[in-house]
Amino acid sequence: MVNAICSELELRKSEILEPVETIYFGGGTPSLLDLNGINQIFESIFKNYSVISNPEVTLEANPDDLTLDKIKELKSTPINRFSIGIQSFFDEDLRLMNRAHNANEAIFSVKSAQDFGFENITIDLIYGSPSTTDEIWRKNLEIALELGVPHISSYALTVEPKTVLDHQIQNKKVPEIDEEKQARQFQILVDTLTANDFIHYEISNFGKEGFLSQHNSNYWKGKSYLGIGPSAHSYDGKNRSWNIPNNSVYLKEIAQNRLPNEVEVLNENDRFNELVMIRLRMKEGLNLEEIKLNFPQEFYDDFLSEIRTHLDNETVYLEDRNFRLTEKGKFLADGIASSLFRVD
Repeated sequence: MVNAICSELELRKSEILEPVETIYFGGGTPSLLDLNGINQIFESIFKNYSVISNPEVTLEANPDDLTLDKIKELKSTPINRFSIGIQSFFDEDLRLMNRAHNANEAIFSVKSAQDFGFENITIDLIYGSPSTTDEIWRKNLEIALELGVPHISSYALTVEPKTVLDHQIQNKKVPEIDEEKQARQFQILVDTLTANDFIHYEISNFGKEGFLSQHNSNYWKGKSYLGIGPSAHSYDGKNRSWNIPNNSVYLKEIAQNRLPNEVEVLNENDRFNELVMIRLRMKEGLNLEEIKLNFPQEFYDDFLSEIRTHLDNETVYLEDRNFRLTEKGKFLADGIASSLFRVD
């Protein structure tokens, strides 16, 4: 697989002509890679692409993967940022979410990474699960603050069909998701982190000054990106593509110097909808000039008409020609955005 990833990097080097600013190992459990595999991938990146002198290089990891030996190995690589899937610092939450690690391992992974000099750490936290009381949620945030992590990504628990949790809820072994509790805990999250000097720069993301995610911010700003490996997605500003989600087929195709991907050309409606969805999630909001400059007048006029309801409901406000979500609107971001979408 590592050889195939390096081959794909070489096959697609003409797709990225500007210097690479960020590198992200994610979309699975890349911390399972051994040191040789990681270094082989880095060698291929630096051989085939122009990379800025100090790129943000993130590795996603589960707490139980970050042993002392593993962190020591990773310190010798260009990786300078960890994204650790904590989810919760409480065992009852972790058992309900079917996570492999426990609360002690969650805390140990963060402290160990810090001891080895990794300052740029982001953790994921989940709120609104049936086992997460308001008190437990507040304690989760207190522990995160005590650990001194400079970035937190936090999401409401969602129940995917045909999962263990879905089965437990269907059989009344676990209470159903309480949307009122999720909205309340989201507000606790916002109030707690902003009171502790975190910048709420995207609906689910909070960072201290100097520690906002460069990689994710580039996604949200609509910059192009290249995804390598099975299931990986790419975007060049006009087209979206994705690799086949099948390891054996991916390996066979790459061995034949063929890219196992599909390409979708985004039409004007697609690009408009994506702009609305992403910009409204960001602290800066959606600027009217972006619509006016990049889309027909009809798009501009219809948008102004449709967003009036949200202005009246005080879920959106207008400031300096930027539409931004109010505190009430932030928890409703996806619904607000979808109401503004254009349909073919």
